[in-house]
Amino acid sequence: MRKLFSILSILVLLTSCDDGDITLESFNFEGQTILDCDANDLLEENLLFKTKNDELLLINLLNTSYNTLFIPEETGDAGPRTVSINSNSQVIYRKYTGTVSRSTVCSTIPVSSPTVAKEWVATGGTISVETNEVRDPNTNEVIAHIHNITFTNVNFSSSDNSFSFSSYIFGDYRIDI
Repeated sequence: MRKLFSILSILVLLTSCDDGDITLESFNFEGQTILDCDANDLLEENLLFKTKNDELLLINLLNTSYNTLFIPEETGDAGPRTVSINSNSQVIYRKYTGTVSRSTVCSTIPVSSPTVAKEWVATGGTISVETNEVRDPNTNEVIAHIHNITFTNVNFSSSDNSFSFSSYIFGDYRIDI
């Protein structure tokens, strides 16, 4: 009888624990290069993005936000330039059904494959940019600016779940002069 009771007790304990199928969403684009689409004077948007296999992390900035963040001078002691994440400054994370590339993102005619399998849109937070000069070692002339992009207090939401970062380093975006 004790053996039967012990076996039943163990079975009850093993089957009563359920994690509720909790899925923690997150992403990691560390080591991936920031890409952009070729400038088009007719567009009022600027896309900066990172890809990794079937994932995309995209910043979509209207010209006003882009011109506020990417000024060609060092930020120095003034601290980072910032814009709020909103309809003028969007941050989007997408998971695709196949490998995503620059041509997928920058195509003027939407591609048919891969398709977006899941999308999370940032619903708040801040985009911060600190700028440093790159100088030619021979002439000491400024040849580029490195813009370090960070998201702070950003929350990503989809139709069925969300996840947040208190600070996420998007990376360095270089603009040559």
